Amino acid sequence: MAVSTPTRAFVGRLAELSVFDPLGDQVGRVRDVVVTFNVARSRPRVIGLVVEVPGRRRVFVPMTRVTSVEGGQVITTGLVNMRRFEQRGNETLVVAELFERRVQVRTEEGEVVDATVEDIGIEQLGTRGWSVARAFVRTGAARSGLGRLGRRRGETLLVAIEDVVGLRDPSQGQSAARLLEAYEDLKPADLAEVIHDLTPRRRAEVAAALADERLADVIEELPEDDQVEILASLEVERAADVLEAMEPDDAADLLAELPVDRQEELLQRMEPDEAADLRRLLTYDENTAGGLMTTEPVILGPEASIAEALAVVRRVELSTALACTVFVCRSPLETPTGRYLGMVHIQRLLREPPHAPVGGILDKDVEPLPPEATLGQVTRMLATYDLVGLPVVDGDGHLLGAVTVDDVLDHILPEDWREDRHDVVAAEEVLGG
Repeated sequence: MAVSTPTRAFVGRLAELSVFDPLGDQVGRVRDVVVTFNVARSRPRVIGLVVEVPGRRRVFVPMTRVTSVEGGQVITTGLVNMRRFEQRGNETLVVAELFERRVQVRTEEGEVVDATVEDIGIEQLGTRGWSVARAFVRTGAARSGLGRLGRRRGETLLVAIEDVVGLRDPSQGQSAARLLEAYEDLKPADLAEVIHDLTPRRRAEVAAALADERLADVIEELPEDDQVEILASLEVERAADVLEAMEPDDAADLLAELPVDRQEELLQRMEPDEAADLRRLLTYDENTAGGLMTTEPVILGPEASIAEALAVVRRVELSTALACTVFVCRSPLETPTGRYLGMVHIQRLLREPPHAPVGGILDKDVEPLPPEATLGQVTRMLATYDLVGLPVVDGDGHLLGAVTVDDVLDHILPEDWREDRHDVVAAEEVLGG
């Protein structure tokens, strides 16, 4: 299919361009370009675009569906496969993998110099499709004995792709920090999708580059196999730190997948209080209230004011589900607490005067769950009373934790739901339609 002129583009500029259908409706945004290497061809072939459509879903748009890349926008035929993009073994992502790749380039003066890829130029070759044509690089020092020395370090060059050596060598890949920079605006669940599609080696590199808190949030959103693989790639001390940053119930679920000796090694490296919570959670079956609960719900004493309660639930680190309910107990206020008294829902907090104590507005109508309550019992309780969270108490009435609706959903959905979260969409449909 003919493509409007100009037939050249730099990937760095192409990425982030809006994608439109033939009627002019915006349907997504370019996130990356997919190329393949072939020993029979001197130039890598451009096979398609990774386009982010509403819902943060990334889909593959073949270059045969692209009719124009001019005017700061990409126009497509509109009809594409709407399944989530999954990178194949022979495919390379330009932004995610080639930018910052270390290569050698041959200059016009005959030098061979070390360089770093800053951008990739692609062009359309009539009916033969698109290919990688040029590389925009920043040089290092010239290699001794291969040409005229003295080229300034950091000079930029635009060279034909045929004069670039090492572009397809993954050992010279970009820093993980550069990849994360391209996806820094993603929510943990969406970044987890990106990481899931990477090779095991690349996943380990990205995990090493993420801050502990961010990595903990991402691990919670990954399939079980990826969680175990990433944790195994970390040094023991860092793995323990990441587990501490995770929600206790998620951390306990992950630990349960590890050999007992590895569990104990990690627990020994954690803070004693954090380790004690996880040891307690590991004693419960995963499909019971004890196995589902978090040991860190919002807990206050009955004398705390409504203003104090509202200040606590506004904390940014609290998930939406945990922020909806305050559990009121006698001291001590760390699980297992003193006697459980009742709970207060956030809507009730918003209706009462700020100076009033939370102990005066308790909801005592909902019976707490015992830790051995089954998943079915927990689900029915949440549905019957239209609740987001439920208290879990021991035989003496001490609060052990709370089960929230997101934890229940995670257990009643199919085991591979994180991998197939977008496959409910028909395989073929009109973009934006």
